[in-house]
Amino acid sequence: MSQTPDRLRAALADRYRIERELGQGGMATVYLAEDLKHKRMVAVKVLKPELAAVLGAERFVVEIRTTAALQHPHILPLFDSGEADGFLYYVMPFVDGETLRAKLDRETQLGVDEAVRLASDVADALHHAHTHGVIHRDIKPENILLANGRPMVADFGIALAVSAAAGGRMTETGLSLGTPHYMSPEQATAEKEISARSDVYSLASVLYEMLAGQPPHLGGSAQQVIMKIITEQAAVVTTLRKSVPPNVAATLVRALEKLPADRFESAHEFARALGDPGFRYGMQGTAATASASHRDPWRIGLAAVALLAIGWALWASSRSARVTDGALARFALATPVGQELLGRGGTRVAFAPDGRSFVYTGPGARGPRLWLRRMNELTATPIMGTDGASSPTFSPDGKEVGFFTLTPFSLRVVPIDGGQARTVLPGRTSGGGLAWASNGDIYMDVGTGLARARPDGSDFTMVMTLDSANGETGIAWPEALPGDRGVLVRVRHGGEPLANYMIIAVDGKSGARKDIVRGLVARYSPTGHLLWITADGTLRAQRFDLDRLVLEGDPITLWSGILVGGFGSADLVISPAGDAIHTAGAVRTTFSNLVWVSRDGSSARLDTVTVDGFISAVALSPTGASVALELVRASAGSDLTRIWAKRTDGGPTQLVTNEDAHNRNAVWSPNGRELFYSTKGGQVIRRRRADGSGTATDLLQELRGVTGLTVSPDGKTIVLATASDGPARSDLRQFRPGVDTISAPLLASPAQENDPSISPDGRWIAYASTESGRFEVYVSPFPEVQTGKVQVSLQGGSRPKWNRRGGELFYISDSGDLMAARITTAPELSVTRVDRLFSTLRLGSSSVYDVSPDGRRFLMLDGSSGSGDASAGHIVVVPNFAAELRRKLP
Repeated sequence: MSQTPDRLRAALADRYRIERELGQGGMATVYLAEDLKHKRMVAVKVLKPELAAVLGAERFVVEIRTTAALQHPHILPLFDSGEADGFLYYVMPFVDGETLRAKLDRETQLGVDEAVRLASDVADALHHAHTHGVIHRDIKPENILLANGRPMVADFGIALAVSAAAGGRMTETGLSLGTPHYMSPEQATAEKEISARSDVYSLASVLYEMLAGQPPHLGGSAQQVIMKIITEQAAVVTTLRKSVPPNVAATLVRALEKLPADRFESAHEFARALGDPGFRYGMQGTAATASASHRDPWRIGLAAVALLAIGWALWASSRSARVTDGALARFALATPVGQELLGRGGTRVAFAPDGRSFVYTGPGARGPRLWLRRMNELTATPIMGTDGASSPTFSPDGKEVGFFTLTPFSLRVVPIDGGQARTVLPGRTSGGGLAWASNGDIYMDVGTGLARARPDGSDFTMVMTLDSANGETGIAWPEALPGDRGVLVRVRHGGEPLANYMIIAVDGKSGARKDIVRGLVARYSPTGHLLWITADGTLRAQRFDLDRLVLEGDPITLWSGILVGGFGSADLVISPAGDAIHTAGAVRTTFSNLVWVSRDGSSARLDTVTVDGFISAVALSPTGASVALELVRASAGSDLTRIWAKRTDGGPTQLVTNEDAHNRNAVWSPNGRELFYSTKGGQVIRRRRADGSGTATDLLQELRGVTGLTVSPDGKTIVLATASDGPARSDLRQFRPGVDTISAPLLASPAQENDPSISPDGRWIAYASTESGRFEVYVSPFPEVQTGKVQVSLQGGSRPKWNRRGGELFYISDSGDLMAARITTAPELSVTRVDRLFSTLRLGSSSVYDVSPDGRRFLMLDGSSGSGDASAGHIVVVPNFAAELRRKLP
């Protein structure tokens, strides 16, 4: 837990008991809390520190009080506000529902009647506020809460209070009011006087999206969206959805007019037009969709001048820093709301070879994706086709970006200027990062060591295999040295603390290795220096001989405060031009949130307890009353994965295994009293009581290592997936506990077979195989797997799990969707239909799931808090970093 929540808890302890963080927005972090006086749950919103530093507490409280008088059934009331120990906060009711944004992300478009009803109710709330002299200024789907289908407008007047309290100093905070897609033209051009007609425009934009599935104006960047808002008329909504009634389409045309005077005078008039079937406005044909540039040339000029001024100021400051070899300059880079650095998973930043742009992992509608940020622009552009991306790396020519997807693991490549992403290596990778060498080779972590391949996936070669006999359990964060001199990687041993991790150099041809220095992440600077990050987040540097691969002279400490994440990940990249980027923040402790997800994609927390640690797998007991967790606890000072158990009706997390080795692949015995799992590098399968009492029993030694287990319903047979001859192949094997001393082949082929899952009646087995060239899900008779099979997935699939009631199989598609396949066995084995249930990418961890006994819910890991997560840190740009190195280490 970070220091800020602890300090906040102490500051508000006499009035509110802070329970947990609910989320973050552009201006505030939201916490769930108990109002101690009134014994009710509330949402406490705490302004971002950089914003609070600019605002005066007294002025802010005075301004925000004007909103407390707003009493309306569709306005979320303000309970309290104030200052405590430097925190500026305000308190509102806790609504146990969802935002309109969440509903639109799930459904894309709403029914016409529902959309009009919601917009009319919000308009009524706006009219009430406007008659009291309060303009919202930030109407958007995120600020409309849905409680039993009834809209509640949140943060009413907060934008006005912040703007007024800041006294025109909002630019000092690095934050802005309003969201580009829903800004009125007068907001986009920064006009001082904002009237009720601005809120009408924003609400019309929200209604447009509810009907059309997208806002009125789209663009690859915030600047493009703003330019379109200023210069282009939105397409009539009926061109995107013909079922919209003429009066609703006409209402939107008028409400979205560029000039405020041409819009409805009030929100009440807007709502009345929505309910009037005879309302018509203007020309409903081409005139409504034509460009407005002939009417508003002054707006085009104003927008162009503003954007040019912004670009010139940023370029000038960068240029000034580059030509000055004096004091080192470091800048915290602001990211607009919705473009934040994502908080979880691997390395997250890559510099383009020309140093003019970088990519990073940020939020997307379907989970994490890559964003391109050019150094002369203030906003980033999403890179299509990068859903689920992690660990980006640029090609030597800067035209493409390689990245990992985590569920399932695969290596993908996408053109930086747009185009179709391609899968290079399906299923062969792990999560420890990529490096694209100058000769075109791509080096990567594959779980068992360091591998190399060409950008088309050819010439796949193991470069270095982990020394498992010596306790090595993982490599990560490769860095290709110039001139094909080798690769830097980080090696760790099971159970050791972060401070003992070792940076080594590996010869890309022979695989010979050499220990360099203890550290988490290492980067080579074109100045001839090695940079590395230590376990406490300190950046160190030392001269480095590329030919001999040895450090020379004495090391120096450059600065501290580098953000260190799970498994010793840290962001540090250096451009050939000598600039640097890193992320700053406290060393991060990982917390995991378990959620129940319904078949329609709606989710709810398992309980109010956040699990301390990183969860890599879950397994529900036969009754669903308990769940076994594969868990790494950073607080334990070790990276060992152990098995823990937790009641699904709430309560603590209880340790089951406490062995000096990784414990993985937990599955329950049919009676729910025992757990089977693998240990000692996956080479031993054990059984022990699920409550952790007693001693474990060794059942089998499998020298090739185990990657997955499934147990037959009678408990007499265990099927395991086992690695074989490196990462390119795995087989399915079986054994009978207490009977067999060695496993026997079940399904072995030149392809990979993994993720076994035996059906509830014990007659069938589902698994994933790469026999077609990528992972697909298959079902075969069990144990006579050679007598038949049927392919279940359509376009890639993995992680099959049966509905325990039979007849249905779930799996994860390559695009991250949870799929449900109906399976029939009479008169023959066949798939009758396959349905998409929901996208798991918004949770950030689609491979972590299990199915409730009734098949109606899925227990999953919600890792989506990266967007806006305080633990994500912030991007720091260091122009002309090379000059600093040369000055300190000549």
